[in-house]
Amino acid sequence: MLQRPFQAPGVFAAVGLPPVVWLFALFLAPLAVIWTYSFGENRTLVDIAITGSWGNYARALKPLYLAILLKSMGFAALTTLLCFILGLPVALAITFARPRAKLLLLVAIMLPFWTNLLIRTYALMAILRTEGLINAGLGALWGLVPGLPPFEPLPLINNNFAVVVGLVYVHLPFMVLPLYAALDRLDRSLIEASLDLGAGHLATLWRVVVPLALPGIVSGIIITFIPALGAYLTPDLLGGTNSQMIANVIERQFRSANDWPFGAALSFLLMYLTFAALMVKAIISRREAAR
Repeated sequence: MLQRPFQAPGVFAAVGLPPVVWLFALFLAPLAVIWTYSFGENRTLVDIAITGSWGNYARALKPLYLAILLKSMGFAALTTLLCFILGLPVALAITFARPRAKLLLLVAIMLPFWTNLLIRTYALMAILRTEGLINAGLGALWGLVPGLPPFEPLPLINNNFAVVVGLVYVHLPFMVLPLYAALDRLDRSLIEASLDLGAGHLATLWRVVVPLALPGIVSGIIITFIPALGAYLTPDLLGGTNSQMIANVIERQFRSANDWPFGAALSFLLMYLTFAALMVKAIISRREAAR
């Protein structure tokens, strides 16, 4: 008796259809609605008229909002740079560690993800505030030296410094893990050959390790830069009035200002920047694959 052949397309369709429907209904469709709002205007508090105008995007590019967007990009770029500077030695240490130590180090890197971001941010506030752990420790050391004037607490919170510290603290694992994934695949004989031929450790790192790990570096930069650019909670809790980022402006448009069309336009400006970053990554990956 002839058996009916296995209908793989039907099985794949049955398995893949629910996630596709879920993605469309709960992500793409609401996203399309918000995108449509970006071409509208408020008629009343609850009525949005879709006019097809680009006025919201033109307003988003005015000097006030453009300055906030550029400042947010600066915060994100500085966060990405600091995460790379701090994350590369950590990724190298994990790569060359013994198996048991490597597992413990990876768990330590991922451990912050087991705690809610809000709790972690409040913990950082407790460290940075005027009466926090850092100022209390510095004050105790200051008091050990006789003859000094009273200790003045350092302004470590409600400023740009606190925002950058918070962003680096939150996004550092996003840099370390792609770097480790790229470094762990390297042929270590190339590093040993470079050192045997007389190159120093820094020269080997710059001329051998970095070029071979470039795909992981690019992935880490993008994975770190994009979330840092859209960060909301960290600048809201750690920053002052002059340390707000574009995500905080978007939140105010949707809540207090009740200007959904303008908030939608600002949101999609961030999304367009995200698409541009992903296109850059795709171009670099294609060039690396063609070599």
